[in-house]
Amino acid sequence: MDLYQILSLSVVEIIGDVALKEYANDKGEIFLLIGILGYVGVVIFLIINLQGSTLLMVNNAWDGTSSLIGSLFAYFILGERFEHFSQYFGAFAIILGLFLLKIPLKKV
Repeated sequence: MDLYQILSLSVVEIIGDVALKEYANDKGEIFLLIGILGYVGVVIFLIINLQGSTLLMVNNAWDGTSSLIGSLFAYFILGERFEHFSQYFGAFAIILGLFLLKIPLKKV
């Protein structure tokens, strides 16, 4: 597992999430197909990330990067906002947690 692999996993997950959100809000069956394909990609990238790594590291790195990327997408593209200032602090804590995990830049 390295940073680029974990980011790829997270981006594919976001694509699946957004497509399924659109499908759930009656935007068309094409979004269901995109969402399903996104989650097939998640399975593939998860297998790749687990090779030579631990479930503990992959899961925490995935959760953190997915939360960060999903939050940035929701904030800048969808225009969503938190209701309370403390929630922004929570997002910052996730970013800090990612640094503390020391995700390798290159696979060892």
